[in-house]
Amino acid sequence: MCAIMMVVWAAALAAQTGEDATMNTTGVWNVMDFGAIGDASGDNTGAFQAALDAACAANGGVVTVPAGRYRFDGAMTVPSNVTLRGVFAYAPAHAGIRDDGHQQRPEFGSVLEPYGGAGDEEAEPFITLQANATVQGFTVHYPAQDPRADAPTPYPWTIRMRGNNPAVMDMQLLNPYNAIDASENQRALVRNIHGQPIHIGVYVDRIYDIGRIENVHWNPWWSYKTPVFDWQMQHGIGFIFGRTDWHYVLNTFCFGYNVGYKFIETKDGATNGNFLGIGADDCHTALLAEQTAPMGVLITNGEFVSFNGPDPTMIRVEKTHTGTIRFSNCAFWGPSNRNAVVDGHGTVGFSDCTFMQWGHRRGDRKQETDTPSIEALGGSILVRGCEFLEDKPQIRLGRGVERAIITENLIAGKVCIENKARGRTIIKDNAATPKGKHWREHHQGAPGFRSQSIRKK
Repeated sequence: MCAIMMVVWAAALAAQTGEDATMNTTGVWNVMDFGAIGDASGDNTGAFQAALDAACAANGGVVTVPAGRYRFDGAMTVPSNVTLRGVFAYAPAHAGIRDDGHQQRPEFGSVLEPYGGAGDEEAEPFITLQANATVQGFTVHYPAQDPRADAPTPYPWTIRMRGNNPAVMDMQLLNPYNAIDASENQRALVRNIHGQPIHIGVYVDRIYDIGRIENVHWNPWWSYKTPVFDWQMQHGIGFIFGRTDWHYVLNTFCFGYNVGYKFIETKDGATNGNFLGIGADDCHTALLAEQTAPMGVLITNGEFVSFNGPDPTMIRVEKTHTGTIRFSNCAFWGPSNRNAVVDGHGTVGFSDCTFMQWGHRRGDRKQETDTPSIEALGGSILVRGCEFLEDKPQIRLGRGVERAIITENLIAGKVCIENKARGRTIIKDNAATPKGKHWREHHQGAPGFRSQSIRKK
């Protein structure tokens, strides 16, 4: 297709300039030479696609986009072996919850402004990447999305990644409805992406060779304390993972979603991957696992915070879960109702983790409850070498728990582990706060959260 488009474009440009446009040997094309308009006034779909097809017809190349605001009423495809590149060398940022009054509108750099597909999230995505294609260096802004509407306007995916080795890098997806569909490909790369997807941030499924997601941060840079942000808190999901084999996820974060990270099972299977340095803040549920692969989801150095919603809980492992998920050197805080609720027939492990600020109804610091930090309803659970920083019930094992090992944990105050499990359990060598006058006096005068929590009793 791109070869046919190249012939048409070359003939048209040659008629205007008197030169043969097929003589481009630099491997670089500029959208302005194809009639692009950078003042947000006219549809640029045709001009951009012509430039991309010209690069494709030359067996690959780079299509550059100067600074400007480019309106799009349709969708475009970045063909195989072609890069669409704006002026940014790293993800730009706009005003957020800590930068009120600073550059509220995206009017600098290379800004792509889609209008097409409004009201239909199943419509053609704004940008589709084919094999070995890259999009890099832009802000994408939806000008018609109203942050003060009762609900957001649905739009199709901003970026769809298909084929092998597509890449999305150094972008700000300021306010998409659905941001990146990173599924049905192999070895895709999503790196250095900031923004505020309203409904879904990243969706991964049907990956049979290693995919990579690095330095992707979803923050309310576009809208905060508005009706649309409230909708996002009720319905939004930062990251969704279906079937993927050895996905590597590094340094990712989301703020203000109903669910931060969601692991599901699709018709093709569930997730196996390595998640390092991930975080979710102010999500009703920071991480929800409906299913994971038996070889496991491995989460290291995670930080999870929940304090809003009807039942703020960081980790939920559902009754449908039969796989493996393990948390190592992770931290959980709130104020929340519970740090974790575990069910199903799979295995969930916590090692060298820190738990605090549980036992608060609906995140209210003034309404404390007797809920434990970890409530296990079913499956197998391991809690080893962790620290519980409050003198409150730490763990409750329900009747459906099949196996449990709870050992070598540090407890602020007294050990309070309720065991109603009908399965095999090992509970031993958990160290409570020492008793006696010396230790009471020590904690009366010692600073810090641990001593403060104990002094409340």
